[in-house]
Amino acid sequence: MVRRLVLGCGRAGETVVGVVSTWPGDLRVVVADETRAEAIEDAATVVHGDPTNAETYPDRADVVMVLGDDADRNLAAAREARDVFPDALVVACVGRDGVAAELEEVADRVIDARSAVADRLLSSATGDDAERVWRLLNVLRGIDGRLAVVMHDNPDPDAIASALALAQIARSVGIDVDACYYGEISHQENRALVNLLGLDLQNLDEPDAIKAYDGVALVDHSRPGVNDGLDPETDVDVVIDHHPPRAPVEAGFFDLRSGVGATSTLLAKYLKRLDLDPDREVATALLYGIRIDTREFTRETADSDFEAAAFLLPYVDESVLERVESPSMSPDVLSTMAAAIRNREVRGDILTSGVGQISDRDALAQAADKLLDMQGVSIAVVYGFMDETVYVSGRARGTDVDLGEVLRDALGPIGSAGGHADMAGAQIPLGILGAVEDESSGSLSTILDEVIAGRVFEVLENPPNAPLADAADIAFEFPLSDEE
Repeated sequence: MVRRLVLGCGRAGETVVGVVSTWPGDLRVVVADETRAEAIEDAATVVHGDPTNAETYPDRADVVMVLGDDADRNLAAAREARDVFPDALVVACVGRDGVAAELEEVADRVIDARSAVADRLLSSATGDDAERVWRLLNVLRGIDGRLAVVMHDNPDPDAIASALALAQIARSVGIDVDACYYGEISHQENRALVNLLGLDLQNLDEPDAIKAYDGVALVDHSRPGVNDGLDPETDVDVVIDHHPPRAPVEAGFFDLRSGVGATSTLLAKYLKRLDLDPDREVATALLYGIRIDTREFTRETADSDFEAAAFLLPYVDESVLERVESPSMSPDVLSTMAAAIRNREVRGDILTSGVGQISDRDALAQAADKLLDMQGVSIAVVYGFMDETVYVSGRARGTDVDLGEVLRDALGPIGSAGGHADMAGAQIPLGILGAVEDESSGSLSTILDEVIAGRVFEVLENPPNAPLADAADIAFEFPLSDEE
């Protein structure tokens, strides 16, 4: 085990301590300033004392980092550390108005604080996750009690896997945590994933079930009350998602990056950065989540998705994946597919289909996938209703249209909608349409066709374009404005 000792802790030192705390090994910090000690006490073993006094040092140190702001104290601390630990690697910060040449006589490496800050900013801008990981751990450590990691309603493999991975990270810092969801897991492949891996997921549909938790994290979606059963006013501690948000996101920590193919990719990156070996269940679910959301690495795929898959592969149970991918198909799914084919309306290369009342909302997505395979079709939108809600699922391929934006423009004003350029969905309260009594006559289905298909075709007359395929990753570090 590597033993690291930090002597002094200036402003830049706090960030260094936070990052180093995510590395394996022992970390001890000697700091004279009580305020600084309080700021880092959750990240390391903190000793309140004089960094230049050897009596505050441990018996052994493999790496010594001198990170104070005062140049004279840094020089004195570096000299003392070199005497006490002659074989240690000593890294020292010059400090304000310090002279690097003096430190170079005793330290193995000397850091100019101003250059270090610039390097850190450049590193962050190019995608270094170290500081992001530190901030996540700090928020997790601050949760006093049990954490609920909440997936979106009726979760898909990406949401399930992301919740499992974040739960493993939370447990690594001593947090009691459950992976939770509202609704049901109805898609046969998703059920197979849960059953074959023996996943312990908590359903929150019982009244006040969320009150058993002291913290809330959201994965694969970003706002409480939007595609989950939470109260919209719920305080959220952590949000991790790869979908671009349509409204401000508020949380103690959030990581929203639309430049990757799956939220599972982001969680795999966290595990790798933390040097945590993913559990067999977590790794298998994450790889499956990436494969499903990127459609076997053919849809909105980034280098990070391939890198995450390579990291996960040694831990994956491949026999489970084979069984998950060939489950039996329920009669409800087959009925929905048949209705989608029978009721389709095609205009040019755009297909819409209303299937009426459904009992399995995941069947809509499967029907849209199948209809997209029809010759001459590049956009397929399928919709049906259950539990006083109209559900819409859309797929696109080989087109410059951004389907997520299409559904937002067409259906967002009457419900909630969003997604990606080639995979999107919407939910609309049935509302007054539910007052139509004689559904058997086709009245309700006719109205839904006019509202859903009509709005979609209207927007597609002048559709929003898909984003550029090589757009850079976006990591939103601050809440977005309403316009974004």
